[in-house]
Amino acid sequence: MTLDGKTMLVTGGTGSFGRRFIARVLAEYEVEAVRVFSRDELKQWELQQQYPNENRLRFLLGDVRDLDRLRRAFRGVDIVVHAAALKQVPACEYNPFEAVQTNVIGSENVIRAALDTGVERVLAISSDKAVAPANLYGATKLCAEKLFSRGNAYSGNLPTRFACVRYGNVAGSSGSVIPLFRGQAEEGTLTITDPRATRFFITVDQAVDFVISCIEEMRGGEVSIPKLPSVKVVDVAEAIAPGIPTRVIGMRPGEKLHEVLVAKEEARHALELEDRYLILPEEPSWSLLREWPPAKKVPEDFQYSSDTNTAWLNVEEIRRLVESVPG
Repeated sequence: MTLDGKTMLVTGGTGSFGRRFIARVLAEYEVEAVRVFSRDELKQWELQQQYPNENRLRFLLGDVRDLDRLRRAFRGVDIVVHAAALKQVPACEYNPFEAVQTNVIGSENVIRAALDTGVERVLAISSDKAVAPANLYGATKLCAEKLFSRGNAYSGNLPTRFACVRYGNVAGSSGSVIPLFRGQAEEGTLTITDPRATRFFITVDQAVDFVISCIEEMRGGEVSIPKLPSVKVVDVAEAIAPGIPTRVIGMRPGEKLHEVLVAKEEARHALELEDRYLILPEEPSWSLLREWPPAKKVPEDFQYSSDTNTAWLNVEEIRRLVESVPG
């Protein structure tokens, strides 16, 4: 599928990912329209100021908790990218009802509205924290992944298909380590949770590239995971603020020492392609759009974890990437 000529809608469209995704789509594709769906009227107004003469943009205030509003917003839409979520781990732990309402019930509402209005493809943005979740945020994202995979069973003869992408924290996004370290550098000390900690590294532009490719190639029910390099958190600190002292503060509640993007339990129905891993739906009851290109099954004991990854960035490589991150 090409994005040209399509009407798209992005839930959470005023977030870090949504803004960059919309910019790329408008610049590189002849889309019919892009609908920005979010709750924050100020962020929508700010985004409007960046595109004073762009007549393909539509700004829709709404909340994914509101099914009727979603149905209205989805009318005439071909593709939905579902990026709306409550994602701050401590906030979700302190406000668990709210996290479930947005991340789980909101995802169900997106599926229902897409089925009711005949949207062709719906792609949800998930997280590494959905793998063996250690906190409520991760548990809600796991639920959302399951909803989107099995949501295809509700399509029947409809063309609507659902899939997910899963990656770690996007470099430079709100709440991520890069803006944290940049701010702390001015104060003279960086805080490190654990000097052994590792993470996958993905920029927002890489995330946008991957999401676009997944929209174009999606079959229905799969979770797509990009192949990414790993970094040591202490190396990120050195890249951002060389010579600035660090202070170890210990792991926060629900935080993992390393990121995992494919669990061992998922390996039996996972495939490896050149640039990604695919976790396929088990026993899909719906018709897939077409078969995947040549791919190999991963070993039964395979796990894609940031600490055992084969690709790593050194301090200088991290510094070059960080310099490209705004802020």
